[in-house]
Amino acid sequence: MNIGENNIVEIAESDSVNHNIPEPQNHYNNSFKLLVIGQIVTLFGSSLLRFVLSLYVLDLTGRADIFAGLIAISTLPTLLSPIGGAIADRVNRRNLMVAIDFVNGLIVLGFIIIGFSGHVSIASIDVGMVGIVMVGVVMVLLGITSAMEMPTVMACVPAVAPKDKFEQANGIINAVSSLAQIIAPVLGGVLFSVFGLKPLVIFSCIAFFLASFIELFIRMPFVKRPQTKHMILTIFDDMKDGFQFAIKEPMIRKCMILAAVLNLFMTPYFIVGIPVILRITMHSSDTMYGIGMAAVEFGMILGALSMGLVAKKMQMNTLYHQVLWIAALLIPASIILSPVAKALGYFPEFVLFFLCVIPILMMVVWISIFVITYVQRQTPDALLGKVMAILMMVSQCVAPIGQLIYGAVLEKFSMTMYIPTAMIAVVTVIIAICGRNLLKL
Repeated sequence: MNIGENNIVEIAESDSVNHNIPEPQNHYNNSFKLLVIGQIVTLFGSSLLRFVLSLYVLDLTGRADIFAGLIAISTLPTLLSPIGGAIADRVNRRNLMVAIDFVNGLIVLGFIIIGFSGHVSIASIDVGMVGIVMVGVVMVLLGITSAMEMPTVMACVPAVAPKDKFEQANGIINAVSSLAQIIAPVLGGVLFSVFGLKPLVIFSCIAFFLASFIELFIRMPFVKRPQTKHMILTIFDDMKDGFQFAIKEPMIRKCMILAAVLNLFMTPYFIVGIPVILRITMHSSDTMYGIGMAAVEFGMILGALSMGLVAKKMQMNTLYHQVLWIAALLIPASIILSPVAKALGYFPEFVLFFLCVIPILMMVVWISIFVITYVQRQTPDALLGKVMAILMMVSQCVAPIGQLIYGAVLEKFSMTMYIPTAMIAVVTVIIAICGRNLLKL
């Protein structure tokens, strides 16, 4: 049976009510808790591993271009997300998460066996290109499994969280991810200097296997869909159905456009701009730079955790209100970075700037989670993994373009950051005006 273009509406009608098969409330609570715990263990182990491997490469080569190249290569598997989404819609998602984390554990275990035994000891700084290649292979393999896991986890949320708690559930998952990004580098830097590479790689390996074990106890509904073709052909047919559904459903298509625009014009400002502002414009010390970057993550966590409080007040056709508030806060942020505000001194400028940035980041997270939740609600279960993967792929693929644009702009205005900040405020107003018309229901 080939589910083609003419059957998409039938899928939507038959599966749209199947996000949650009724089960006792404690099953939802326990399964969601296990999903969160599994994500904490997985993301912490993964973040720690990426951090210590990046330190290893930087120590080994002392070259930022090689390090950046490895990072770029490891992000390319994001393009495989739709395949992961299609697989997630064909198999038991709980079992797929278990398998992915188990495979991650095997990848790192293989790295330990090959890299820390015999004649090749990757712990030695003299291992040269062999070590770089081994790290590159590991990062690419983990990037591939991550491309499979991201849409799977997002597709699992509707199955383990009550329908009226989707926003809070997505907020918690988002907060866990942000928290891992804060704790892992801080703890990893200390542990790396004390214990070196091998114990931390072993710890990450154990974390993957532990997450796989925890996820075994998650309970979620699964209805096997009929399949008459070879699995590979079926996956490609499913991917086509996912793309067709995402393009033909007006609001989902508009959500993807909004996500792409925000990741192209707004998100790169914070990823690229804030480090430049702290390090070059403000001449921050190492300590204050760390505090500033921690404040960025804090704003994102605060936004994720507060999502439950604002979710009921948010609507798709009024989402442009938050975008306008972001633009309004960017205006004082640009004034704070101007020569006029320099007379206040470093600390007042630093504090005032982040008093603007933190609420901006909170609203960016609110918009992101709200859009993800909206797509989850509007997508039939049979297409959920694929559509979530497409949303992630579209939004993440434009981000590097925005980062390159901002990199060139900020290089020119690094000492006058109030100019590009004011420019992005204007661009944000334009996005809000266009968004008002785009998101009309």
